[in-house]
Amino acid sequence: MENKRTDYISWEEYFMAIAQLSAKRSKDPNTQVGACIVNANKRIIGIGYNGFPIGCSDDELPWGRKGDFLDTKYPYVCHAEMNAITNASNKPDLDGASMYVSLFPCNECAKLIVQVGIKEIVFLSDKYHDDQVFIAARRIFDMAGVTYRQLIPTHTDIILKLE
Repeated sequence: MENKRTDYISWEEYFMAIAQLSAKRSKDPNTQVGACIVNANKRIIGIGYNGFPIGCSDDELPWGRKGDFLDTKYPYVCHAEMNAITNASNKPDLDGASMYVSLFPCNECAKLIVQVGIKEIVFLSDKYHDDQVFIAARRIFDMAGVTYRQLIPTHTDIILKLE
């Protein structure tokens, strides 16, 4: 009798790999972020990546990070977390769900995550840890009882690297 494989990826690595694959849809030249929302039954209920709102041309809006505010991407981009939440197949399933995200959420996304009832954030990178919007996000999560932790993958060949 043949034994089952033992080198399969964990559920967490699977969900993070889906978040990372979703990030590859982003047209942002600097930062590509993906998110995957999972319910308590390990069912994917929403995925998203960062990009402009539906109907807004990614050829006409700016992708830059510097300059006058209105000439940067920041007032226009929808973050991966927002898109995953709005793309969720069944909104009531968000209550108590977990979100796998390639980059730790900002304060604006943290507010939305708390409001829809997501209770756990699993992130891959926290490269902006000391920026104020991420300090505020952690404060929001702590006050609202949302747990967060970094995933350190064991199958690094599966989890795509952040660019």
